[in-house]
Amino acid sequence: MSDVFESAVPAGGASGARRLGWWVLWLLLAAISLHFLFKVLGQYGQLDPEHYTMYWSRRGWLWLHIGGGVLGIVLGPVQFLSRWPRARPRLHRWSGRFYFGGMLLACAAAVGLIATSPAPLAITLAFAATALAWLVTALVAMRGIRRGDVARHRRWMTRAYLVTLAPVSFRLLLPAWIALGNAPSPDVIAVLLWVSWALPVSLHVVWVNWPRRSPVMAAG
Repeated sequence: MSDVFESAVPAGGASGARRLGWWVLWLLLAAISLHFLFKVLGQYGQLDPEHYTMYWSRRGWLWLHIGGGVLGIVLGPVQFLSRWPRARPRLHRWSGRFYFGGMLLACAAAVGLIATSPAPLAITLAFAATALAWLVTALVAMRGIRRGDVARHRRWMTRAYLVTLAPVSFRLLLPAWIALGNAPSPDVIAVLLWVSWALPVSLHVVWVNWPRRSPVMAAG
């Protein structure tokens, strides 16, 4: 992972307004993520069946999943919103390892939650797809940096982090769907679980591959 601005904004003509826009976007994303974390910890911090509902008998898997996910969500912005990867590469590598470790723990716990889930098949498949999407994007990013392809590493770690934020996106999409007067049926929940990571990743792919004019063409 590296500075998000270097990978997201063209090097030749990065305007101050666009750079400020990225800062606002990522700070807003960080604020939403923190709100999500406090809400989740507030709900499951009270150890009783009423707050855990169907997770009460599986609270061990749930807390492993939450713990690993929290580590990933917190370490993501620390990596993206700073320039210290080049200044302190060793610290960057170790924080990346903690990020990977946390998310691998979250994925392993997801397997336990899926295997014991009473939810409909469509929801469990969507949940499994999210975990698989993170594994694939993270492994491609890891392969890139091991081959010395920093640009590829940046792109795929950005996508891996967008998948990491899927629970946050889902918690935004579901209330929005209900606010429109729609019922949250199992099929709708499954679709929103897919959309929560597939849409941001797709938008990032489009953004990265969008043709941009070179500085020479822009000047002409």
